[in-house]
Amino acid sequence: MNLGLMARRFLVPHCFVSLYYFIKFGCKVSLRAEVELSPLLKIGRHSEIASFTKIKAAFGPLQIGTHCFIGAGCFIASHQGGVIIGDDCLISPNVTILASNYNYQRLDLPISRQGYTSKGVRIGSNVWIGSGACVLDGSVIDSGVIVAPNSVVSGHVPANAIIQGNPARVIFTRR
Repeated sequence: MNLGLMARRFLVPHCFVSLYYFIKFGCKVSLRAEVELSPLLKIGRHSEIASFTKIKAAFGPLQIGTHCFIGAGCFIASHQGGVIIGDDCLISPNVTILASNYNYQRLDLPISRQGYTSKGVRIGSNVWIGSGACVLDGSVIDSGVIVAPNSVVSGHVPANAIIQGNPARVIFTRR
């Protein structure tokens, strides 16, 4: 971890981070949220980030649309592939969105030393992700989707679908 990243993570007070994002983007970041100061992070107007949420955007772009709500205890991490969240999204408490995955093909080398890949995560507009859900690297969630609580999303989800399970499957299509 480089010195500038360490300084931004550990030495900048949370009240400064909240004020910075309010002035720059017109969004509300809780004083108890852990949001990195990063030029790669863009948050839309009128979006809210609740307490105990961690947003990491030091290694790749992360874009959150307008009028989004990210509930308490969420974890969002972007890497080279990035994370894009559309407008008017509701992300319930304790949701995890990860835009990277470890390589594990070689048996002669520990997984932690094989590096990682990053395809990115794309979430459309007007999406509701239920509490405790996990959205994995390479996922594409089209607009109007509802993700049931505790589901694991790992692929493409068509528009207006309601999905549930591990792995998440379409159980109904909204009309």
